[in-house]
Amino acid sequence: MGMSRAAKEAEIKALNERFANDELVVVTHYSGLSVSDLNDLRGKLREEGASFKVTKNTLAKLAIKGTKYEGLDEMFSGPTGVASSQDPVAAARVAHKFAKDNDKFVILGGAMGEIILDAAGVEALAKLPSLDEIRSKLVGLLQAPATKLAGLMQAPARELVGVTKAYGEKG
Repeated sequence: MGMSRAAKEAEIKALNERFANDELVVVTHYSGLSVSDLNDLRGKLREEGASFKVTKNTLAKLAIKGTKYEGLDEMFSGPTGVASSQDPVAAARVAHKFAKDNDKFVILGGAMGEIILDAAGVEALAKLPSLDEIRSKLVGLLQAPATKLAGLMQAPARELVGVTKAYGEKG
């Protein structure tokens, strides 16, 4: 028995909200994966703040209308699943790693904003550091000069104290 009209409309609305809010969408084929494999994928994506949704192609095509992902239209054929995230790298990284371990999970392509990506583009995106990793590296780079400067500023004072102490003990 198929979905009711109300259920289809709710599904389209939920997908449309996902497409409107997420920065990255990865379109995949999952044919041959077991339910436990899909649940494993969903768990890994959830840990990274991403999600995975198996969807009917006709509903997905209706849901992307009016969003920045309209260019993905032709990717929705066959058994399609959509991984998405607000982090511009998370969904790609987890989906790529999962595809390497499971030959039945195939990345068709995706989009980051209005930029349409093929499977190689998603792979290249997956190899980039996450937003949090970039932020932590920037903070480290910004803090390093201040730490070195503080050490340099304290060195002459330590030497001056040492010299004064030596003169005091001498006399």
